Amino acid sequence: MHYTHLEDYIQQFYTRLGIMDPVLLNIEEIAFRMGLKLFYWSDKSQALFIDGRYYIFLNKNQSPQQQWQDFCHELSHVLFHSGDQFHMYPLFREYQEFKANNFMYHACIPTYMLEALSIHNLTAQNIMQVMQVFNVEYDFAYRRLTQYNHKQIMQRLHNLTF
Repeated sequence: MHYTHLEDYIQQFYTRLGIMDPVLLNIEEIAFRMGLKLFYWSDKSQALFIDGRYYIFLNKNQSPQQQWQDFCHELSHVLFHSGDQFHMYPLFREYQEFKANNFMYHACIPTYMLEALSIHNLTAQNIMQVMQVFNVEYDFAYRRLTQYNHKQIMQRLHNLTF
């Protein structure tokens, strides 16, 4: 399968961190390996850049799956975005959020790790397997598998026409 730029980036990013197995895909491990400061609080999750250092704040009242999903969303802001979203144009903020959400799906469930599971159809059993392996919620696993399967179908169609 041909990877997108984002899929390549995430594989290289995790490889540089020494994360090659889904067991190592967890908040504390990634934060430690990146030198990120991580805090849990009762407000909504967010990433901040203060005095030359990145901080990720996660809502302590969420489930571990929601925290993992939020962490990957906020990690995108740490890696790719700058500026205070409260002082930027609404459309640009919306664009950053769209990009962070897309990153989140791929960072929580990296394509190269998903391929290793050899999941080829969207069944409840496969969705449950992805939920357990990658520690995500059902709807999240469903959406990521839908995205993954759609890409595979489009690549097969593309290969048939060229």
